[in-house]
Amino acid sequence: MCSPAGEDPSSPPSNGQNRRAFLRTAGLAGAGAAAFGAMTAGQASAASAASAASLSSSRTGLGTWNPDPDSPRFTLAVMPDTQFLYWGSQGSVNPEPQEESFRYVIANSGSESGNNIVFMSHLGDLTEDAEASSFQYVSQAFDILDSQGVAYSVLAGNHDVSGDDTRGTTPYLQTMGPQRFKKSPTFAGSDSTGYNTAHVFRAGGREWLLLAMDWRTSSGGFAWANQLIADNPGLPVILTTHEIAGSTYDDNVYPYQAGDPDNDAGLSSYGQTVWDNLVNENDQVFLTLNGHYWPPGRATLQNAAGNDVNVHITNYQNRYFGGAAMLRLYHFDLTRNTIDVETLSPWALSRPPEQHNVLAAQEARLTTGVDRFSVPLDFERRLIAPATAIGLATTTALMKPARPAGPVVIPGTLAYWRFDNGGADGTPVAAGTTIRDLSGHGNDLSTLVTVPGSPSTALTWSGDYAPSQPGHGSLYFDGGQNPLQGAYFTTGANAPLNTETFPDGFTFEVFVNIPLDWNSDDNSWMAVLSRWGESGQAGKSGSNTDPNEPICTFSFSGDREPQWNAYPLNLTYPTTNWGQGLPENTWWHLAVVNDGKHTVLYIEGCPTVDNPTLLASNGLTQLGLPWALGGYEYGGVINQIFHGWVGDVRIVNRPLPVDEFMIAR
Repeated sequence: MCSPAGEDPSSPPSNGQNRRAFLRTAGLAGAGAAAFGAMTAGQASAASAASAASLSSSRTGLGTWNPDPDSPRFTLAVMPDTQFLYWGSQGSVNPEPQEESFRYVIANSGSESGNNIVFMSHLGDLTEDAEASSFQYVSQAFDILDSQGVAYSVLAGNHDVSGDDTRGTTPYLQTMGPQRFKKSPTFAGSDSTGYNTAHVFRAGGREWLLLAMDWRTSSGGFAWANQLIADNPGLPVILTTHEIAGSTYDDNVYPYQAGDPDNDAGLSSYGQTVWDNLVNENDQVFLTLNGHYWPPGRATLQNAAGNDVNVHITNYQNRYFGGAAMLRLYHFDLTRNTIDVETLSPWALSRPPEQHNVLAAQEARLTTGVDRFSVPLDFERRLIAPATAIGLATTTALMKPARPAGPVVIPGTLAYWRFDNGGADGTPVAAGTTIRDLSGHGNDLSTLVTVPGSPSTALTWSGDYAPSQPGHGSLYFDGGQNPLQGAYFTTGANAPLNTETFPDGFTFEVFVNIPLDWNSDDNSWMAVLSRWGESGQAGKSGSNTDPNEPICTFSFSGDREPQWNAYPLNLTYPTTNWGQGLPENTWWHLAVVNDGKHTVLYIEGCPTVDNPTLLASNGLTQLGLPWALGGYEYGGVINQIFHGWVGDVRIVNRPLPVDEFMIAR
C-alpha cells in the first residue's frame, strides 16, 4: 500500500497520532470485524480469486497513487450512481467504464498531473439489483483502488439495500463494508451498523472529515455522526449520502437550459430529515453531495448559524451508457478561495479512435451550468454564492438527402416500411390505408385500427423525419392511455413475418421522435413495435415473466427509456435490453441486433449499457399472430398506443454491423 507523500506506511499520520485515535468518538472502529464475519469463508475465497483475476487485467496503465497533502490545490473526485453497469441478475455487467475512471483517479493523484486528487467518494447505487453476484463484480473493480492504496469512500443507495441502516447484513455490507477500509490510513471508523463511515484525509495542509452516510440513516446513525462532529470541532465536514436534494428543474425539457443554476435543487422529503438531524445545527458542514435524482442541480441553503451550505446533486445514470462512471471533480484552490467543478467521462475520453461514437463523445466533458461551474469560497469566513455558470455546448446534426428504397432493402430484409408517399403533412391517415412492405415479401401493414372515440387526428402523415433517415416522412401517432385513444397498424393475418422465428439472428431498426407533451402518466410503456400474443399463451414462465405481456415488444418506460423485451426460443423467460432516457423533440435511431446468441440495443449506432450479454438468446417466440406498429396489447386487449413520430422501420433476418444500419450513408 502506498502512503501519502511517500511516508513509511507503518508510521502514524503526519499529525503524530494514530488514525483511529484521531477521532475521539468511542466505538468508531470495530464494526468492520463484525460485518466481515457475515461473509463465509467460501465467499471470501471466491472473492479473493475473482479479485486476483480482475486485477491481472485491470492493472494495465495504472499510475501511482501519490497525492500531495500540503499543496493548496487539491481535488475531491465524486462518482455518482453506477448501478446500470452492474445488473448481474439480468446478465448485464460492464465494469470497463468504472475501471477506467479508477485508473484516471490514480493517474491524476499527483501535483504534477494538475489535479492532485486526494480522495474519491462514491455516492451509492453501486448495483441495480443488490445481488451478491453483482457486488462481487463491483468488488473486483474497487480492487483496482485498493491495490494502489487509494483513499476513497462508498455508501449504500436504494438499489443496494432496503430499509434503514439497522437492516443487518447484506451483500453490500459483506463486500463494501468497513472491513474493506481496515488498512486505509484515511479510514476513521464506522458506527455500530457498519453502514455509516467516517474518513479523514489530509489536503491543503489540514485535515478534512468526510462522512459517508447510509441511504436511510436511523436515529442511532444520526447520533453517531453528530457526536463525531462535536468531538472534532476543528474539522471542516463534507457530507455524502445517496439522497438529500433533487432538481427542481422540469426534466421534460432537453437539453438542459439552466434558468438559475445557483439554485435549481431543493431538499427532498428525506433530505429535510437529514438537514434537520445533521446539517442545520452543525456549522462545520459546508458541502453536501448526493446522487439518486437527476438531472444534476445545486442550491445554497443557510444553516442555523446563518452560514451557507452548498447542496449539490450529481447523477448521470440516465445518460449514455448509464453515465459510464462519470466523475465530478471538485478542484479546491485555497490561494484563490475557489472550488472549480468539472464533470468528465474518463471512459469516453480514453476510447481509441476505432471505438469513437457520437453519444460517447457528447459525454466526454459536460459543460452545462450544473456540470461545470465555480464556487467562490472564503475558507475563513465560510462560503458565498456560486459564480455564474459556463454555458451549454450544443451540436447540430447534418441532414442527409433522401435515398430510394432499393438500396435500403439489403440482403435478408424481411420488411421495410416508410411513410414519405402518403398524404400531405398533418392530414389524417384514412381508414383502409395500407403501408406497403417495400422488401417485396408481402409483410404489408394492411390493417389500420382506430380506438372508438379517438379524434380524426389520432394518426396523421407528417413531413418530419430524422436527419439520417432514408425516407423523408413519418407517421405521427397521437396516442395515450388516460383515456385510451389513438390508432395503430398491424400486419395482415397471413403475413410471413407473423411466423418468423429468426433462428440465425435479427436486426430491428426504427426512427422515433417523442414530442414535448409526452408525459409518464399517459404515455408510459407505449410500444413502437410489438408482436401480438401473450407469454402465458406461449407457455413461458420463470424469472421476470408476466403471463399477460406480449411475447416481443419495443417499448418506452416512464422515463422514456427504450426497452426491448422478448421471449427467445431457447428460454422460458424474457431477455430485456435497456437504453438511457431519450430527450424529447429529437429524432433517434434505435436498433436491436441479435447474432443468434446475444442481443444488443443501439442508440444512434452506439451500444447501450444494459444488454444481457451473459445470457444466451436465440430466436424469437411466435404464435402466428400479427406484429403491430404503434400498438401494445396486454392480456390480449389493446392497452397503450404510441405518442410521437415514427420514421422508417426495417426488419432483417441477420445481425447487421453498425455500418449497415439505415443511419449509414
